Amino acid sequence: MTTKKTAAEKTTAEKPAKKAATKKAAPAGKAAPAGKAAAEPATAEAAPARKTAAKKAAAKKTAPAKKAAPTKATPTKTSATKTSAAKKATAAKKAPAKKAPAKKSPAPKPPGFAKRESRAVMVKRAHAINEVLAETYPYAHPELDFEDPFQLLVATVLSAQTTDLRVNQTTPALFAKYPTPEDMAAAVPEELEELIRPTGFFRAKARSLLGLSAALRDDFDGEVPATVDALVKLPGVGRKTAFVVLGNAFGVPGITVDTHFGRLARRWKWTTSEDPVKVESDVAAIFEPSEWTMLSHRVIFHGRRICHSRRPACGACPVAPLCPSYGEGETDPEKAKKLLKYEKGGMPGQRLKPPADYPGPPAPPLGG
Repeated sequence: MTTKKTAAEKTTAEKPAKKAATKKAAPAGKAAPAGKAAAEPATAEAAPARKTAAKKAAAKKTAPAKKAAPTKATPTKTSATKTSAAKKATAAKKAPAKKAPAKKSPAPKPPGFAKRESRAVMVKRAHAINEVLAETYPYAHPELDFEDPFQLLVATVLSAQTTDLRVNQTTPALFAKYPTPEDMAAAVPEELEELIRPTGFFRAKARSLLGLSAALRDDFDGEVPATVDALVKLPGVGRKTAFVVLGNAFGVPGITVDTHFGRLARRWKWTTSEDPVKVESDVAAIFEPSEWTMLSHRVIFHGRRICHSRRPACGACPVAPLCPSYGEGETDPEKAKKLLKYEKGGMPGQRLKPPADYPGPPAPPLGG
């Protein structure tokens, strides 16, 4: 009896142990449930896991939905950015059109020109410019009509603050009435003033003509002296006038520094001075005396015809490749051609009686 009970008791004791083992094994999901008792705990514990998985799946689905809003908004921003960029690009294209006038700045210097150059290079360039001018103006000459040193002296005094053309139109009547220094020294001031009125500043010029004529009559036997020192002592005669007379009436070399010559000498960097005497000295140091007189004519010709004070015709200038001031004037060739004067522009020159080799027509007489 004892043995049977013990076996029964063992059987009874084993059942709870098996249940306990089944409960522990069920969550692992490795052992298959043996009965209802085993299936129920597995289902009860799997339910929370499924809910958790469902929540995670829902969260994943929800996350793209939340990110979708920015994704939809992004095209809108991109579109706005593209629109803004397009407007900026359009504005940028329009901007140069508004600033077009500012592009009329001086043109760049010709290739090969150095902003800073040694004196040796400057002198070499100056001689090259003189050669170009000689080829351009082989007919260069004094642009005052005269037949003797006295007429040239009088005409040069009258040329101050006026054009050579106006002087040439005035002197025929003047020399017809007063052909010699003695005649002019004896002139009635009012009558002399009336004859030279077209040249401007006629009262001051009349005093100079009366004074120099009397000095020639009294001190030089009615002859024009052939030295600078003697000429500059005459009323109304300075170095410029003296060198015009010496170079063209006596063949004595001299540099004539008028407004045209001084302007071009500074543009070409031959000098930086505004003082005519200093300009004369600086240029004389660059060229041989044998070149002085003709150099003066060529430079003055160029200043009157092409290299003007306000609007140089840079685009039609033969000196352009050598000019450090290229671009100060009109660089367009067609527009520059319209700025040319006298024979270069197809117009008459300043002389009523030009030299035989002058290529342009003579100037008309006063009132012509």
